[in-house]
Amino acid sequence: MEISELYEIFKQHPVVTTDSRDCPAGSLFFALKGASFNGNKFAAAALEKGCAYAVVDEAEYAVEGDDRFILVDDCLHTLQQLARYHRRALGTPIIGITGTNGKTTTKELTAAVLLQKYNVLYTEGNFNNDIGVPKTLLRLNAEHDIAVVEMGASHPGDIKTLVEIVEPDYALITNVGRAHLQGFGSFEGVIKTKGELYDFVRSAAAGENDAYAIREVKRPRCVFIDNDNPHLNGIATGLNLVRYGINAADNLYVTATDVKSEPMLSFTWKAEGKAAHHVESQLIGAYNITNMLAAIAIGTYFGVEAERIDAALTNYAPSNNRSQFEQTADNRLIVDAYNANPTSMAAALNNFEAINTDHKMAIIGDMKELGSVSHDEHQRIVDQLSHMTLEEVWLVGSEFEHTTTPATFRKFENVAGVKEAIASEKPHDRYILIKGSNGTRLFELPELL
Repeated sequence: MEISELYEIFKQHPVVTTDSRDCPAGSLFFALKGASFNGNKFAAAALEKGCAYAVVDEAEYAVEGDDRFILVDDCLHTLQQLARYHRRALGTPIIGITGTNGKTTTKELTAAVLLQKYNVLYTEGNFNNDIGVPKTLLRLNAEHDIAVVEMGASHPGDIKTLVEIVEPDYALITNVGRAHLQGFGSFEGVIKTKGELYDFVRSAAAGENDAYAIREVKRPRCVFIDNDNPHLNGIATGLNLVRYGINAADNLYVTATDVKSEPMLSFTWKAEGKAAHHVESQLIGAYNITNMLAAIAIGTYFGVEAERIDAALTNYAPSNNRSQFEQTADNRLIVDAYNANPTSMAAALNNFEAINTDHKMAIIGDMKELGSVSHDEHQRIVDQLSHMTLEEVWLVGSEFEHTTTPATFRKFENVAGVKEAIASEKPHDRYILIKGSNGTRLFELPELL
């Protein structure tokens, strides 16, 4: 079946599911496959539960004579093609966001700002891979003014694959850092892969449709860029750049001053030629200032009033264990346990060290997917911790197990050991940083502290 024919079916049944346990009436089921599952086996069950059609790529599961089964060569590729076809049919302006750290927070901040003026579609959670991105696009409808689509990567070429589905008109790379090095092979591989977003916008800029009218605001294609990041500036040649930063420069569209984190981030921002504004946020960490500035730059570029930008940023509350502050009956916690890599870990530790308070403690979990450099990167974090003013340091995971640490540092094989220590020792009146990759499951600790 041609994508154009499948699209006509999709227009009549514009809800897509890839989970046979979740089959809204009249939806389209795509039988995706993974290392440990085969969606084709559940196609018939999806139809029984309410799906109107089932897209399969193994002929044995397409019941002969039942036109509700749609046989294709590859279900995932077909899902991606359908998403791109739909994106082109609607022509909705799209902002594509990627980066090593902060992309989900920046996406959510950007959406919060744009929602002050527009009907916005944006990526739910962190569904930013080759399945989540097309499913996001297929939620687009004619009522949306603009879309914000997050794109993640852990291997070379991942962003190229996603941008060829999304075809973004505007782009933002939050930063590039030392993450997923096992997949990328090197830091240079990270830069090259993230830069594939810039490459697409650069090639698309020569096209006919180089500006979009979003309600009364017409805005040319551009890239929003952290002017303070030399790695991004190094790969941004030939692009229409909208610059933001905290280091004063003549070419900044938006800048910030008076940046503080005690522990909540506060700052003063100013758009080019406009009055200054002050924001008291609910985000932990001065490192979040670039995420805030990105959202401000995008909002300002698309005509959102400054006062509404302030309101969106002030009211935004982080979730999912990202830069969250929690006051419990016994302790104060900074919970940043969704993900960790050497860049984000170092930034979190620098921020924690800058907080002027007593009785500080750090519970630090392994950083995953670092490949051959894992030992050196974990040792570097241990060395940083060794020079900090901390009463206690607990290290969790097999990677930290092999590091050389001061005698006062404690090591735990996994989170279960940490839970036992908390139960027996009952830490009290501590200011605790909890930071680690999601796989270390440190997000289970706050309710015990």
